[in-house]
Amino acid sequence: MRGACDERESGMKWNLRWVAAKRDIWRPTDLLAAFREVGFNPSLSKVAALWGGTPVTVRLDDLDRICQALHCTVADLLEAEPLTDQQGGEQAPQAAAAGAEPGPVRPVPRKDGPRRRRPPN
Repeated sequence: MRGACDERESGMKWNLRWVAAKRDIWRPTDLLAAFREVGFNPSLSKVAALWGGTPVTVRLDDLDRICQALHCTVADLLEAEPLTDQQGGEQAPQAAAAGAEPGPVRPVPRKDGPRRRRPPN
């Protein structure tokens, strides 16, 4: 885990506290005890960071152990949210090129002929 980020930027809502509350876990130290019951032994500072904010990254094996300890699924912990712009409105999906109309992307043939492979030096 490298730090925390704002939920509006990531498009994901981190529900660790909510899921833990459903198991009557209200403090990071209680969460650490639940982790240790399933053989997951992170440091208290790592647990506190997971508890206090939305992590930028979580290892998949750690995520699996968190779910095992809390008897939940990944969908319970992570909830996708629509991305918002800086004014607070939802962002529309951006087109690949400015002015491009939505629709299927089609390949465009090269104007200078097919690419020719050169032998290695």
